[in-house]
Amino acid sequence: MRVAEAGSYAELVGRPVACLVDVYDTILSCDFSPNRIELPKLAGVAADAWNEAYAQLWAAVQVGRVSKAEAFAQTLRACGARPRADLVRALVERDRELQFASARLYDDAIPFLGRLRSGGIKVAIVSNCSEHTRPLLTELGVTALADAVVLSCEVGAAKPSAEIFLHALDRLEVAASAALFVDDQASFCAGGAAVGIRAVQIVRGEPDGTVPAAGTTVVRSLPEVEAMLWPPG
Repeated sequence: MRVAEAGSYAELVGRPVACLVDVYDTILSCDFSPNRIELPKLAGVAADAWNEAYAQLWAAVQVGRVSKAEAFAQTLRACGARPRADLVRALVERDRELQFASARLYDDAIPFLGRLRSGGIKVAIVSNCSEHTRPLLTELGVTALADAVVLSCEVGAAKPSAEIFLHALDRLEVAASAALFVDDQASFCAGGAAVGIRAVQIVRGEPDGTVPAAGTTVVRSLPEVEAMLWPPG
């Protein structure tokens, strides 16, 4: 289906033909606190110094300008430690192990993605993340249910910038007007809405007081998103 055709079809049937879906805190939870404790311990440096130095590199890591190995090497230097190759490899592997160990798909995630696929809705997973996320999604069975997996570390752009949304739309060959975007972050929903995608903010826990982006629909679960795609009656 060409982009123009997708847009016309969406207008005709009154529902999206594609869904862009965030990863963290949308389809899965992941506790990164063990990483902030165990990695500096493994490196033999103070946790506060490690986490502060790494935080300054995160923006570069999530858009792929710096790999995890390069970031950990730079973090070690910033903490006054020598970035031995064996230590850097051990840090990357432990970081991956801890992330995989704490990742948990929400109960409604796989059923939701499966129903999108069986209902003919194209799916793009769109995430701000590091290089560990693609293998994690593959292991959890998410990749197999998506038409495209668009990761900030691979495409060189992160939400809420327009580039990552436009990349996902291009991969799916749909117009912005034919797509729905689901994310837990209000600012990311605003980024999607800015390029013409209908945005849905999912709030799984207690609301944190953040004001939803203008025009954004707020839901508490993925079945509520399904009801928007296939209204009863």
